[in-house]
Amino acid sequence: MPGFNPVHALMLFALSIPGAWATTQASAAMSAEASDPGALQWMTGFPPSDDKLIGQPQSNYFSFPKLRWTVCHIRELLPTTQVSRGIGAPDPLPYALDNGINSISFTPIGSDTPMGWQESLSDNYTDGLLILHHGKIVYEYYNGCLNEAGKHAAMSMTKSLTGLLAEILVAEGELDVQSKVGTLVPELRDSAFGSATVRQVMDMTTALDYSENYADPEADIWQYSAAASPLPKPPDYSGPEGYFEYLQTVEQKGEHGDAFGYRTVNSDALGWIISRVSGKSVADLLSDRLWQPLGTEQDAYMTIDAKGTPFAGGGLSAGLRDLGRIGLLMLNKGQYKDQQLFPESVVNAIEAGGDKKAFAKAGYKTLPGGSYRGMWWIFHNANGAYAARGVHGQTIYIDPTADMVLVRFASFPNASNSKIDPTSLPAYQAVAEYLMKKD
Repeated sequence: MPGFNPVHALMLFALSIPGAWATTQASAAMSAEASDPGALQWMTGFPPSDDKLIGQPQSNYFSFPKLRWTVCHIRELLPTTQVSRGIGAPDPLPYALDNGINSISFTPIGSDTPMGWQESLSDNYTDGLLILHHGKIVYEYYNGCLNEAGKHAAMSMTKSLTGLLAEILVAEGELDVQSKVGTLVPELRDSAFGSATVRQVMDMTTALDYSENYADPEADIWQYSAAASPLPKPPDYSGPEGYFEYLQTVEQKGEHGDAFGYRTVNSDALGWIISRVSGKSVADLLSDRLWQPLGTEQDAYMTIDAKGTPFAGGGLSAGLRDLGRIGLLMLNKGQYKDQQLFPESVVNAIEAGGDKKAFAKAGYKTLPGGSYRGMWWIFHNANGAYAARGVHGQTIYIDPTADMVLVRFASFPNASNSKIDPTSLPAYQAVAEYLMKKD
């Protein structure tokens, strides 16, 4: 197809699609231990031998098991921009490690057989896991391609940070959720986004004539992929150049506000909105409002298109503990140490959730009764838990009742979280119950 770029297509797929899985991936028959990047010796040697090489111009670096190396090495494959932590000293997180967590067991959804905590880490191809309770690290785990100094692809958890920045601007009176997108970004006036409100974009209830069906070679995702690719376009390419130009071509289908529809283009549209309102790129705004004041340990980075626009829908890579700081900030209603970084109303709005009826139309079987608000997934369970989520098992899980934050990086062979939720969501609840009993 004209302009098709398989490299960026796989990247977009793995970073942004929660309800589907990569047909190019191998089955999950290879265990976490057997597929460990160290065991397979990816990119070892000076130079690596051809059979151990992962890099451009190869188009399959997001296929399993290469995926397990790639998630920690995105910036070696694609151009990125920095999310600066500034030049101050990092603010260390306190520790109160609890080895009892390793002995927790739970029953997976749809099963009668209990599973142990450590078994679940392997079963879900966990690369890193952090648990904070009462503001202290009680559990920390690294495996696969990740160590404590490394960074890992956050995938679509990026969306939740984009949404958080938008909610901050709303709470501070800089952004009106009832404004039509076309009034804020005139370039989008004639697109589907132009007639949608900011809130409809933030909650993904826009009505878009846009397909992410990877089995269809004519699906819109391929044109989106071609436009967004930072790599040189083929000589005969005549389509949009970059995220912003592509967004202007999206047409409307249906009525805005009627149903939840998870589409990454909403996140990129929101990135454009907050950049236009703030005068800063998503990466710079993320640095100014969160990364620097949180005293993070490491710079993060975001992938960019050929025009330098950060991928607001899935391009972030960051350290495990730094995303733990994001979780603590949410848990504490915008307060970090003695600083109120943004109004409490930001978190209150997210915790309240979105339109459950609109969300139910999407048919997420592992998230019954859930909703979506400000690009965060709201579970509406007894503990009031909510999360940032990304394909292949990424999560920042926040449980206000248990005063717990859990951050997981993973490289599960199948992209769909529906395949991982049965052994993840009950595990998170079991940890919360264990920690609450200790109190």
